[in-house]
Amino acid sequence: MDQSVRQFGSSAAAMARSGSQGEMTEYRKIVIKRDLEMGVVMTVFRQKAERLTVQVIMETRQVAWTRTADKTDGVLDLSEIREVRPGRNSKDFERFKDGKDKHNDNTCFTIFYGSQFVLNTLSLGADSVDEAQKWLTGLELLREETLAAPTPVLIESWLRKQMYSVNQTKKNSLSVKELKALLPLLNYKVPGSRALKDKLQEVGVKKDRLDFEQFHKFYNLMMFEQNEVLDEFKREACSFILGNTDKPDASAVLLHDFQRFLIYDQKEPWANDLNQVRELMTIFIDDTMRKTNDPEFTVSEFLSFLFSKENSIWDEKFSDINNLDMNNPLSHYWISSSHNTYLTGDQLLSESSTEAYVRCLRWGCRCVELDCWEGPGEPIIYHGWTRTTKIKFEDVVKAINDHAFVASDFPLILSIEEHCPIEQQRQMARIFKDVLGDKLLAEPVEQLAEQLPSPTQLRGKIILKHKKVNMEGGTTAKDVRKGQKQGDLDIWDPVNQRWNRHYCVISDDKLYYAEEREEEDEDPRKYQDLHCSEPWFHGRIPEGRLMAERLIHDYCAETGGQDGTFLVRQSDRYVTDFTLSFWRTGRVQHCRIRSSTEGGHTYFFLTPNLHFPSVYSLIEHYRENPLRCQDFELRLTEAVPKPDPHLQERWFYSNLSRGQAEDYLLRIPRDGAFLIRQREGEPDSFAITFRGNGKVKHCRIQKEGSVYLLGTTTEFESLVELVNYFKKKPLYRKIKLRYPVTPELVEHFSTNENCSSIYMETYVKPNEIEPLQPQNTVRALYSYQAKQSDELSFTKGALIHNVSKEVDGWWKGDYGGRLQLFFPANYVEEVSNSAQTDTKPQEMEDNPLGELCKGIVEISMYNIQNMKNGKYGKSHVLTLQHKEQDSVQFDLSAGSLEELFEWYQVAWDVTQREMSKQYHREQEMKQQEEVEKKAEVAMEMSDLVVYCQPRSKEKDRFDSYSYKEVRSFMENKIPGKSRTKDFLCYNRKALSRIYPKNQRVESSNFDPYPLWAVGCHMVALNYQTADKCTQLNSALFSLNGNSGYVLQPEMMRSDGYDPHQEKKKVKYSIRVKVIAARHLPKPGRSIVSPFVEVELCGHSEDKFKTIVYRDNGLNPVWKAPAEPVEFSVFEPELSFLRFVVNEEDMFSDPNFLAQATFPVKGIRSGYRSVPLKNGYNENLDLAALLVYVSVQQAGRAEEELYSSSSQLRKKQAEHSEPFLYDTHSNLQRSAAPHQHGQLVRESSHRYLVSMATTHFSVIAAKKWRNFISGVSSD
Repeated sequence: MDQSVRQFGSSAAAMARSGSQGEMTEYRKIVIKRDLEMGVVMTVFRQKAERLTVQVIMETRQVAWTRTADKTDGVLDLSEIREVRPGRNSKDFERFKDGKDKHNDNTCFTIFYGSQFVLNTLSLGADSVDEAQKWLTGLELLREETLAAPTPVLIESWLRKQMYSVNQTKKNSLSVKELKALLPLLNYKVPGSRALKDKLQEVGVKKDRLDFEQFHKFYNLMMFEQNEVLDEFKREACSFILGNTDKPDASAVLLHDFQRFLIYDQKEPWANDLNQVRELMTIFIDDTMRKTNDPEFTVSEFLSFLFSKENSIWDEKFSDINNLDMNNPLSHYWISSSHNTYLTGDQLLSESSTEAYVRCLRWGCRCVELDCWEGPGEPIIYHGWTRTTKIKFEDVVKAINDHAFVASDFPLILSIEEHCPIEQQRQMARIFKDVLGDKLLAEPVEQLAEQLPSPTQLRGKIILKHKKVNMEGGTTAKDVRKGQKQGDLDIWDPVNQRWNRHYCVISDDKLYYAEEREEEDEDPRKYQDLHCSEPWFHGRIPEGRLMAERLIHDYCAETGGQDGTFLVRQSDRYVTDFTLSFWRTGRVQHCRIRSSTEGGHTYFFLTPNLHFPSVYSLIEHYRENPLRCQDFELRLTEAVPKPDPHLQERWFYSNLSRGQAEDYLLRIPRDGAFLIRQREGEPDSFAITFRGNGKVKHCRIQKEGSVYLLGTTTEFESLVELVNYFKKKPLYRKIKLRYPVTPELVEHFSTNENCSSIYMETYVKPNEIEPLQPQNTVRALYSYQAKQSDELSFTKGALIHNVSKEVDGWWKGDYGGRLQLFFPANYVEEVSNSAQTDTKPQEMEDNPLGELCKGIVEISMYNIQNMKNGKYGKSHVLTLQHKEQDSVQFDLSAGSLEELFEWYQVAWDVTQREMSKQYHREQEMKQQEEVEKKAEVAMEMSDLVVYCQPRSKEKDRFDSYSYKEVRSFMENKIPGKSRTKDFLCYNRKALSRIYPKNQRVESSNFDPYPLWAVGCHMVALNYQTADKCTQLNSALFSLNGNSGYVLQPEMMRSDGYDPHQEKKKVKYSIRVKVIAARHLPKPGRSIVSPFVEVELCGHSEDKFKTIVYRDNGLNPVWKAPAEPVEFSVFEPELSFLRFVVNEEDMFSDPNFLAQATFPVKGIRSGYRSVPLKNGYNENLDLAALLVYVSVQQAGRAEEELYSSSSQLRKKQAEHSEPFLYDTHSNLQRSAAPHQHGQLVRESSHRYLVSMATTHFSVIAAKKWRNFISGVSSD
């Protein structure tokens, strides 16, 4: 079950209790839902407080807020709501603390919704307490109904949502033109004209419009297109006879057929009850007249069932909580745990937020982390020594108090990393006691106990993990920061000829800097250029008025001449003004857009009484509101696009060969540099040439009619639109278009021979930090300085890739962005590819910015100059001049002279390091002694620590320990394999916590499985990162009611358990076949080309991948391979079956679409739906795979099978004369299959094969049930 079902609306529920939500009558529910559907005017708190109509659209299951009846400002899906929080408890309300807003706390509430880690908010103020109460209760009720709604109901809502998305007036029809525009948005390629016409005729479309019933039939036709799925049920071994499959509405599966399918294929024991089978069928039967005592499925309905959540691969009983399992000591459980819980992104620059705690707690996390630092007058929480934002400690504790026991009422552990002085620690203790009250555990549950209490004994309690006085005779010192200096610097970019802001760290003798940051410029003038990228703005047109009239005439002749068709151009007469030219009653008229300045701000207007801050806002206003003049009233409608606007762009080349384009790009040393060129001899064909990962890439763009097509399905109205789109969205991997390759830029780099070397010295490519497993890699034993232009320079330890071994002791390779240059072979040693995958370069391990690092500068190789007169427009500049290459320099700028001096001082110290190493060592010793003296623990905090007492000394020694202690290990510092047995023994009695290493600055995660396998309890992950590790974590803790506690298997708690031996024993085999998919997500503009990866995660990492299905994300079917793939399960209690759906982009790179990860122990056999989830393990509406799964106990079931069909015949002969049963000849329609002994089909051979399959499956299912029930089958 989706964890969000259990978590939703505890706050809303709290308010609803006063209205006896549990006792609410059906009539009361109907009244509330009707009122929400009618809507009400509320105050919506956004950038400003606005009065808008808020209502629930029942047909689409959405909340909408509207300004006018015919225009929706925004909508959100009920299924996307994660919480409805009463009161003024969101950031939206903080903007209105000045008292102007009159809404009381009890009339306000916030809807938190979305599918990302940081949720969207809709903050509302009702006009009365009763109104707010009604919405809180109603939204919870409606969301629960939505989550529980059967699949056919969800499909109907989804279809209505799609229909209304193209027509906001909510008419129950759409035109064929609108249908064609809609299909690509549904991940479906528009069929050819003939095929589309046939489909429309089949559903009865007349006059080029579809009503909702016809649209629904059209949808069924589309889904039925891929009816190869039904081939699975035409095999000889099929347990029932499939009827007519020619059309989606043909009768295909009768009641007893379906019952046999459920019993024999799906292994559903409840299906022996024919009434339950009948009830299930009626859910999917669309026609009320066919909901009889003897129902029949059409092909479409049967397919709908197969893909539905009602046919899920996951056995929901494993999602239920087992209270009997909650009475063991805490040390017998895996505990859902978060690392640096306060962060919403990376570990360096991201925002800290109380909402991150709320998100994790509502996911069922039971151990959250608080990094506590000294703040101005009170403790704060943030990631120390970084640019992450700071939040108040007290706000965090209040958020934890409000949400601690929403998803689970079992104990919550607060892991506190303490950096506060004594006085602020006392404040922390007071806040804990005041806010948490009785929830805070301050005394042992049992004074004389010799083991940890159970989750049941600690129900509703919050436990502190914190230093305790006298533990091990003292406490540990605070961490001393590693970098000598960190902060923001501007770095001169010689390519873009501009300063970029970077976060920088000086550590040891290197300057590390992260990706440049886009600075928020609040200058209102930045909005005045918005019109420049609009298709209706033509700039300065040759021949001015005459050309504008000609363009509009031609456009109207082509489109029919709608009044209000327009364009905007720069004024011929007035430098700062513009001209609006538009079509009215068969001729073109012109209107001057005037500009004026007041108080330093420029504004624009057509009439003196209505001013606008930009031309863009003026045009948008008159597209929504009529332009009123004395003679007429007119609203701007269609925009006349610029003819070939790319011709005015400096990045476009009409006569440039592929080779010349590559030459240009190789001169510009930046990933993201790009140009677009006309392909030679092909007027409607173009290519975008760009740099990505240090290499030059090309991608074809085809013009089809008025549309530019990138790949096969990504459409743009112009090349300018394409460029603007990929400036915001990655084109290739994570690379966006950033540097237009203009003739001026090419000329600049052609005359400066060292521009490339500047880049190579200062910008480190990602594969130098962490290689992407290139071929033939060597490591430098010594530094080497190039003597000639065709040689490589490198430092000791550098990795040189793609090495080719030339003659005479000289090899060629790639390093520092320079490709295939010579270097002496005796300066390097070869590195095996396996060694690269096991260990990262030491440079990466020591890099304080980790994956976020963009560049590294070896400061000791430079002379430092203070540019007293400034440089490139900056007043405070340091220049690092390379000691050996005069042309290589690196310019840094600080915000003030004082700040520049600090950087200068640290950098100067680095250059003098060799001479003053002893001095620095003595200074560090003194600093360490001072820190140790201050590292005391306030008694008030110490007294609140009961069970989770950290041990920091001799953590990997296990000869003595207390059950009250907890040991924390960095992921790469856990006890080695030789200590596994001792570590397991420790973990049975006391707690351990594992956290990511410091280099995971980008908030990546480590594989939790090896830590779970040795009994580690709290494997702390970065929940804000949606990756395989957090998805495995979600899968494990989906067990036991998402309580955050999963009991480790009994064998792990026995002395003889050895995880390394378990790898040698195959317990079960799982056979999987991916058949089809439906409703896959569409993340970009292109129709996706999906493929599916299936992997078994556990002791083994077996993986299988389907082929790529081109241009279909709505209903792809995979015909190959014909046979299932088999996985061996070594440890069923700790193995996971994982499905990942990726799309292959135009560069053949995989991009994540969806996933589903399940503990193996809860997998159901048969033809099953795999409901897909997003990266955060939250449901994706209707997205599903159809798979065949068979789970069998290894080596046992086969022994009990009859060895041949002849033996089956002998067995059959022992019974009385067989009863012939054929549902399609209407014989014995009322009798259930199990009432007649063995059923014989029309073909005895087919029957025998079917029986063999059935007998095998029943035995395997029985063994599986014995295993999961804890019954030994040996």
